[in-house]
Amino acid sequence: MGMTIAEKIIALAAGVPQVKAGDIHTVNLDRMMSNDGTTHLTVDMYHKKLKNPRIADPKKMVFIVDHNVPSDSPKTAASQKKMRDFAREHEIDFWEGKGVCHQIMMEHYVCPGELIFGADSHTCTYGALGAFGTGVGCTDLLYGMVTGTSWVLVPETVKFNLVGRLSEGVYPRDLMLTIIGEIGASGVSYQVMEFCGPGAETLSVDDRMVLCNLSVEAGAKTAVFQADQVALDWLEERGRKPKAVFASDEDAVYAREYTFDLSEIRPVAARPDFVDDVVPVKEVCGVRIDEAFLGSCNNGRIDDLRVGAAIVKDRKISDHVRFLVVPASNEVYLQALKEGLIDIFMRSGAIVMNPNCSVCWGSCQGVIGEQEVLISTGTRNFKGRAGHPNSKVYLGSAATVAASAVKGEICTADML
Repeated sequence: MGMTIAEKIIALAAGVPQVKAGDIHTVNLDRMMSNDGTTHLTVDMYHKKLKNPRIADPKKMVFIVDHNVPSDSPKTAASQKKMRDFAREHEIDFWEGKGVCHQIMMEHYVCPGELIFGADSHTCTYGALGAFGTGVGCTDLLYGMVTGTSWVLVPETVKFNLVGRLSEGVYPRDLMLTIIGEIGASGVSYQVMEFCGPGAETLSVDDRMVLCNLSVEAGAKTAVFQADQVALDWLEERGRKPKAVFASDEDAVYAREYTFDLSEIRPVAARPDFVDDVVPVKEVCGVRIDEAFLGSCNNGRIDDLRVGAAIVKDRKISDHVRFLVVPASNEVYLQALKEGLIDIFMRSGAIVMNPNCSVCWGSCQGVIGEQEVLISTGTRNFKGRAGHPNSKVYLGSAATVAASAVKGEICTADML
């Protein structure tokens, strides 16, 4: 019986020739990532719960401060100091103020064929490079830190065959929200979303990151693309080599299969308070907004900033709208500076922030108040996600967000 990409990665990490869905295997972890959302809890458990605390391999660990940057309170400052001191003591790679954790990991660490645990649900982003990245709680991360291993229940894989090509003015964000809207927020619970087909080959690594990143919003354990030449070229440009390059076998077993024609995808938005309440943008056009957000680990990359800047160029942000533009990393920020995108945003009246999670996290920058409405490229629109429990969050593409910021109400770029 053949294996899928995800199964082959698990088999390699487990040191066995074959795995199948439903098996439980002990695996060696290639990398582990933790951010300031929970690392202080992991550090406390390390010191207080373990009889003989140790780090199995500090070189496999990465700590990233990205959720509250710079710190917004003495409590936050204390938890980040705890993280900073621990990283220094144990010689763990430490990043602060350099970008969102998943963007940092993709830019500097992730390689095809790796099995990676991250103490953040959107660790599934790493499937864009043919890795198996999955989010875990801080207890599971602690076990991985001290042993270098963990256990995995091999998930089923669901095939998403992509055909065609996205039309002008339609983006991977629209595609993934459309998929989630069709299969539901629990449509692939504890399963792997494998994206393949000729349509997948048309997508850049940044595009693939969008799809893999949001897979958890459909309940997925992770998502993965085959590491084709597009991915390998991207990796080579960054001076890294794959651990292993896998393709699914022809006789691999899939739980289900879906086909999506990219040419049929249209701009969509997710309505409050559910990420799978997805409708064509035209159905929510005219909704007055108070804030717009362009950023996050899903849509804060250079392609998104280019799209947003092209829309707001020579225009002004609506007087009653706060438009937050937050590059996903320093690398993205510097590229945007080089291309003059930051100038365009600033002249339009946007607020350009330092690279961090920002309003997507809903705990520091851009928190919205009671009855306020946000249009966002963030990852989630749950009740209270971006501030007050009675606020509302709509999700859309970078183009929809930028256009809405100019008009002052939800709209598409062609309505300006």
